[in-house]
Amino acid sequence: MGELLVAVDVGTGSARAGVLTASGRLLGRAEQPIAMRRISAQQAEHNSEDIWRAVVGSVRNAMATAGAAPSNIAAIGFDATCSLVVRGRKGEPLPVAVGAEPGWDTIVWLDHRARVEADECTATGHRLLTHFGRVMSPEMQLPKLMWLKRHLPETWAAMGFAFDLVDFLTFRASGSVARSQSALACKWGWGSGEKPAWPVDFLQRVGLGELIERAGLPAVATPPGTDLGPLTEAAAAQLGLLPQTRVAAGLIDAHAGALGALGGLAGRPGELEQNPCLVAGTSNSIVALAAEARPLHGVWGPYREAILPGTWLLEAGQSASGAVFEHLLRWHRAGGEPTPERHQAIADRIAELRLAEGPAFAADLHVLPDFHGNRSPLADASAFGVISGLTLEADFDSLCRLYWRTAVAIGLGVRQNLEALGTLGFSTETLLLAGGHARNELLVGLYADATGAVIVEPNAADAVLLGGAMLAATAAGIYPSLAASAAAMEQAGTVRRPDASMKPYYDRDYRVMLEMQQQRRALAGVK
Repeated sequence: MGELLVAVDVGTGSARAGVLTASGRLLGRAEQPIAMRRISAQQAEHNSEDIWRAVVGSVRNAMATAGAAPSNIAAIGFDATCSLVVRGRKGEPLPVAVGAEPGWDTIVWLDHRARVEADECTATGHRLLTHFGRVMSPEMQLPKLMWLKRHLPETWAAMGFAFDLVDFLTFRASGSVARSQSALACKWGWGSGEKPAWPVDFLQRVGLGELIERAGLPAVATPPGTDLGPLTEAAAAQLGLLPQTRVAAGLIDAHAGALGALGGLAGRPGELEQNPCLVAGTSNSIVALAAEARPLHGVWGPYREAILPGTWLLEAGQSASGAVFEHLLRWHRAGGEPTPERHQAIADRIAELRLAEGPAFAADLHVLPDFHGNRSPLADASAFGVISGLTLEADFDSLCRLYWRTAVAIGLGVRQNLEALGTLGFSTETLLLAGGHARNELLVGLYADATGAVIVEPNAADAVLLGGAMLAATAAGIYPSLAASAAAMEQAGTVRRPDASMKPYYDRDYRVMLEMQQQRRALAGVK
């Protein structure tokens, strides 16, 4: 076998694949869309077979773009959103919504149908909540499974497997039912080093006493980058690869981005703690790694060795960032479909308006972008979005003003999360960047100015795919450990410093944001 690597990244709206060298250089990349079925603002499903078809198409196209032969590929690594795939005892897809066809077998990560169940988990006060910021989010798998048992007893009775999406992909690729420690620790409540690792008393208390058997869950989680075995004959034929290709245990997508951006610091623990990473796309996640556990209310974690050995992971974030921009375009009269071309046209016009109007551009327009709740640091899934300063204008320029001020609000939300992590000793002065927003010039500059942090833009063409390739290199035995793979494949980054002249304006905007959050809480309490 050769020493090229395939990485697959499954996001909310598409599957992306890349072919990379053992030094981390991207040779070819391809992307295919995946379907999402929205029943309501709170419910969303994927079809896992549709996802697999998109994976197959993107891998084949990336291989063609790279000019790589199947014999060149040593291993394949996967990452994916933390969506929940539900399968029967024979591996068949099961419906996850009332009246849905069996093909729609996956509850999307952003689905909030289980808010009641999440609140019930929080009300237990169980020690498990120490690893979830003391507040259970409806984005976690346990409340979603509680909802499934209550509302779809037929599906629950027929269930033989429940997978985090990344584990479903490695299952389809290799036949292994092993589960990544990234997924089990961060979304399922499995505790590395804890006895017992599965919180059986908590599961019994919330009505999931039979979950481990029902979902086919293992007693032990598998560290990311572990060799799960070769591709099955069927998967190899579909992907256009050879059956000898090794399959790596995967990561949640944000964790793959963090690995690609800061994994090279694995051998320098002090630097790890001074370089949190923002993985920005449909949602935003700030990933911070430390040598010891540091729990914080409203922030997910600490999770032991969820990415790298010898580290604890904390994750702060925003449930909707890129998704908010798409919502605005569909909502505003001058918006339209959120195509890349439409986003670019808005960004170009914003640049013109900012140049003409200076820092006062849209300064009286303020947004709380929590249209899908506040993941952290408020940990309030019921929080709502707020817009202050609207006029009767409905032309394209008014859309650009609202778009810009929403971007500012998201940047200020990153600042708020950074400050929360700063109370635990993490740096608020430097922030590595990965994800789709790293390719958006407007947002990169804004993140620097709004947070006041030095932004390190990755030199890697796609830091998330780079993280997946690091997994694959480890599984192939090209490097002796995931930390060694990350160090050898590190691509470094380019520094973007904040514009000091903008600090007074964003400080004022930040004070307004905090005041609006207080007012929102007050309004929610009015009877």
